[in-house]
Amino acid sequence: MGELSAAGAPGDFPVLGESETRVFQWVAQRGHLVRQEAAADLGISAQRLEQAVSVLRRLHLLRSMPTGASGELRLTAVPPDRAAASLLAPTEAELRCRLAEAERVRAEIALLAPLYDTGGGQRGRAPLDEIRELDTVIDVIDKLTESCRSEVLTCQPGGPRAPHLLSQAFDRDLAMIRRGVRMRTLYQHTSRRHQPTQEYVRRITEAGAEVRTLTALFGRMIAFDRSSVIIPHSDEYDGAVLIRDPSTVAYLCSVFDHSWTLGDPYAPGPRGDSAMDEIKQAIIRLLAEGMKDEMIARRLGMSLRTCRKHIAESMETLGASSRFQAGYLARARISA
Repeated sequence: MGELSAAGAPGDFPVLGESETRVFQWVAQRGHLVRQEAAADLGISAQRLEQAVSVLRRLHLLRSMPTGASGELRLTAVPPDRAAASLLAPTEAELRCRLAEAERVRAEIALLAPLYDTGGGQRGRAPLDEIRELDTVIDVIDKLTESCRSEVLTCQPGGPRAPHLLSQAFDRDLAMIRRGVRMRTLYQHTSRRHQPTQEYVRRITEAGAEVRTLTALFGRMIAFDRSSVIIPHSDEYDGAVLIRDPSTVAYLCSVFDHSWTLGDPYAPGPRGDSAMDEIKQAIIRLLAEGMKDEMIARRLGMSLRTCRKHIAESMETLGASSRFQAGYLARARISA
């Protein structure tokens, strides 16, 4: 009905009600507000009309525009996306500052981790173990999964995963969740169109897990109870590195937490959803950097064929006849 929300804090915005919606539609259809005519057409009092107009102006959905030689001011409707951008820009900027400050504090506190005596159980353990054989990697992950008691963080770049891997992961993950372990997983947006991944996410979230997606991820990792982290080995394709060093583990977990705050809840989306728009925008940015097709596909977690299809669409959008021209136009668009 246009009242402030219950929180009542200085940054709260008024709530759109039925009257505000009807008044906005009336102005949008007719070009500008004529108060008496609008009140009569909508069947509301002049007082209620003024209340609705006040709310719409506070939400930047109506603005005054001079018209005619007399310079008379008339209220006209503003496109909702433009109104939202204008209204929310200061709030979003403040949130980014708060998030940056939170990450700074987290990083400073993490520096104290080596000073904390974790007890005799941690003494004598190597801060880093290289594991070069796949069977051993699987065995280590199984043992860490069985001993995990509070939280597991998983970052899975590379787009859709193989169905047999998802099937194996589901049984293992479900056992953890039933023990009360909180599970959070990050995928790339491209996984939203992969039916086996959709099915896995549906089943695991029903059990209590949380899944979000981003256009690109920082790298593959699994963190157990914020005390151990598994990451890929740089030299061995099937190998891994087990990290126990408190400072390194805290840093990797803070990177995950930061990415998590930026992610979108997983939902199978149609081709025109916002996730696809983000993917196309990322392709334009990477084209502007002069990145090759193969590298773009790897970065965004999609097949080379799909990547080239999106590149062709982006070139058409940019009006480019070659990759070189597309990169030039993309840089021009970004710097504009």
